[in-house]
Amino acid sequence: MAIVERDVVVTVHYTGTFADSNEVFDTSDGRQPLGFLVGHGNMIEGFERELIGAAVGETREFTLTPDKAYGERDEDAIQSVPRGQFPPDLPLKVGEVVGAQSDHGPVQFTVTAIDDDNVTIDLNHQMAGMTLRFSVEVISIRPAHPEELAHGHAHGPGQHHH
Repeated sequence: MAIVERDVVVTVHYTGTFADSNEVFDTSDGRQPLGFLVGHGNMIEGFERELIGAAVGETREFTLTPDKAYGERDEDAIQSVPRGQFPPDLPLKVGEVVGAQSDHGPVQFTVTAIDDDNVTIDLNHQMAGMTLRFSVEVISIRPAHPEELAHGHAHGPGQHHH
């Protein structure tokens, strides 16, 4: 019987909530199930680890502390950047998440403050420092195709086959 393990493609229905408020931050409810290749860094580590060994039709509930999810908040990741370093036509608003190109590739940050000369940005992931709770139902499991293993991710629409 198929179970979730490294190098399989699994599709799941899931709901993620913040442990402290029970607010839903993401769910596949009403959408296609999520498909991903296990063991290749496509999902946060704790999410995959909690599903290892699950069979089709099984539902697992688990809580991930920040170290198993998006990491602890790093105060050093809060930086003040001269306003002139942003394109003048880029509308900046406090609380807004902005994607930008850096010397190290794409980055995302949250604008936390703006004054005449500087913009304060927070490079922490929006869910850093948060404990996350998941309810995950395994919908399907199949062996990964060789090209999926070579590319390190699942292929195909919704990543499931009939």
